[in-house]
Order: sequence, then C-alpha cells, then structure tokens
Amino acid sequence: MNSQNTRPGSAFWYRSAAFVFAVGMAGTTLPTPLYGLYRQQLGFSELMVTVVFAVYAVGVIAALLVAGDFSDVLGRRPVLLFALGLSAASAVCFLLESRLPGGLPWLFAGRLLSGFAAGLFSGAATAAVLELAPRGGGSRAGFFATAANMGGLGCGPLLAGLLAEFVPWPLRMPFLAHLALVAVACVLTLALPETVRRQEPRPRLRPRGMEVPREVRPVFVPAGLACFTGFAVFGLFTAVSPGFVSETLGIKSLAASGAVAFSVFCASLVGQLLMEKAGVVLSLPLGCLALVAGMVQVGLSLLIGSLVLLVTGAVTAGIGQGLAFRSAMTAVSARAPEDHRGGTISALFVVAYLGISLPVVGVGALSTALGLRDAGLVFSACVVVLAAGVGVHLWRARDADAAALRQRG
Repeated sequence: MNSQNTRPGSAFWYRSAAFVFAVGMAGTTLPTPLYGLYRQQLGFSELMVTVVFAVYAVGVIAALLVAGDFSDVLGRRPVLLFALGLSAASAVCFLLESRLPGGLPWLFAGRLLSGFAAGLFSGAATAAVLELAPRGGGSRAGFFATAANMGGLGCGPLLAGLLAEFVPWPLRMPFLAHLALVAVACVLTLALPETVRRQEPRPRLRPRGMEVPREVRPVFVPAGLACFTGFAVFGLFTAVSPGFVSETLGIKSLAASGAVAFSVFCASLVGQLLMEKAGVVLSLPLGCLALVAGMVQVGLSLLIGSLVLLVTGAVTAGIGQGLAFRSAMTAVSARAPEDHRGGTISALFVVAYLGISLPVVGVGALSTALGLRDAGLVFSACVVVLAAGVGVHLWRARDADAAALRQRG
C-alpha cells in the first residue's frame, strides 16, 4: 500500500471517514424491514425475498474480486466517492420501484448496486479510517472502523423501520433520508485528506482475485466454516427475520422488525471487542458455542412464539458471529505469507458472503413447502450442527493453533 508517511493530526478526519463508512453500510441493510411491504405490493413469495437479498452478496463478491484493492492505486477518496455514488443509485432504484411499473427489476438493480458499494467500502473505508488516525491512535481508529461497519449495517434496518412505521410514504422516506445522508457523506469525503501517494506512471488496475496457500489451509477451512455460519445468521436476520416477526410471532410493527435486525449487528460489534480479551485461539470455538446457543434460542422462539427469545437469540448469535469473524480474520491473516495475504483474506470474505446468501435462499425455498416457521427451524438446526462441529474441531486444535500463531508472530 502506498500510503503517505505523515498522518493528519486531528481525530476529526478519521471520525469523518468512519461516518462515511457507516452511511454507506447503512444503505445496504435499509430494505430489511420493508420486504413485507414489497411482498404485498408486488405479490411475490418469501423465496423471491431471499433471492432479492442474495443479489447483494453477488455484488459484494464481484467488487471484492475485481476491485478490492483499487483504492491502493487510485486513492481512498475517489473510490469512496464512487461507492457513495453507487449507494445513491441504489436508493434511486428503490424509489423508482414505488413510482414505475415492473417493480421487481428495480429491486434487483438496487440490491446489486448496494452490493458493489459495500464491496468497495469494505476495503477503502477501513483503510481510510486507519490511515487518517493521529499517531498513537491506531487502536481507537480500529474500533471506529469496526463500529462504523457493524453499526452502519445495524442502523440501516432500524432507521428504515422507524421511518416506515411513523412517517408517511414508508417505501420512499427511508431512501430519501439515506440520499440526504449520502450527500453529507460526499461533502465530508471531498474534504478528507488523501492518504495514498500518487504513483507515476500509475500501475495498471488488475482484478485482485483470491488464493489460499497450502500452509494456510489447515486454519482456513475451519475459520472459513465459522465465518460461513456466522454470516448465514446475518443473512437470516436481514432477509427473513421480518417474516418471522410478522407471520410467526404476529407482530406487525416495522419498527420492531428493524430493531431485531439492529440487535444482531450491535451484538456482533460487542463480540469483536470481546475477542481482544479472549484471544484469537479461544475466540473461534467460543464464537461457535455462542452461535449454537443463539440459534437454539431462535428455534425455541419460533416454536413457542416468543419475541423475547428471538431478540436474545439474535444478541447471543451476534456476539458469536463477532467473536468468530474477527478471530478467523486474525488467524488467517497471521498464518498467510505476506505476498499472498490479500488474496487469502479476499477468499475468506468470499466464503463469508456465500454464507450470507446461499443458506438464506435455501430458507426461502423451504418456506414454499414447509412454511416460514418450519423452514426457520430447519435452518436453526443446520446452524447448530455446523457450528457445533466446527467449534469442537477448533477446541481440540487450540494448542496447535496457538503454537502456530506464536511461530508466525
């Protein structure tokens, strides 16, 4: 990375970059509590809801593989501005859906564009926050980057749910509000100091790709499965949980649906912070254990119709996802050779975003035959089995993993 040697002296800049990051990520989860309204308006099934949602993951994976490191060459600001433009275009697609006939293609386009934006934000915004921190402020900047990512993802459904519940135009106002936030973010981005030194001649832009070296595979496979499982839970709560709240629990409040999705992302942030105390080696199996406990609660909530259990399950599973994801990322990046680290991390993100899409589409398909509640129970059971198996393997291998990390360190 060709970042400059000097750092801006004010904390204002990295906090501004974190705000831009949060605004961008909020746009990706904004439609979560609104899917029920789209179903009523357009008359499609729960399966189609999950397919519309999964298009987002396709966009993220494509952006990561094709342009994941473009900001290292072009600079942070140009890539952030382009990502904000994609985010605004996504909001416009959702607005057009409510104004023009043939609304489903607009939903697909909006989700795909938001996926492209998220893929660009994940690298460029994280790097900008870390590089804009004053000297000695790297730890706090790292927290702001994590909080912006997870907090933005959580605030999207909360904002949309509140606006849709209490303000007119439920399918328009959330996206109009987001466009206003994007405009503010664009102004801040234009003012941000650039942290990447321009190279002459400029290197060619090439797709980043992904690669898992042989020596990384023993830790990559269980870490990837843990990420896959944790992100599958994310997918459930951002695509299907509004259906659970309204159909299975009989709660029609859009604000409640948004709050349930908000809770799982906030809990993930807590889990990522807890990893610093638990350590990398213990956090992976502990994260899997929390995923098991959380999904058992979710399954029970569907069986007995309890909103309280659904929320506590979301929080417990979110903490598990945060523990597992951050520790997996740390373990894989520590084990990977320096010249293959970028491709290895890209591969881990690809596995994670496959987890956020494929299982959720499976839930949608099952719901057409079994009903949404029973499909949710099958999903919960599958997550419990997979997370428990991975957790047991990681617990047994913890001594060898700790020795490998010490050797790399």
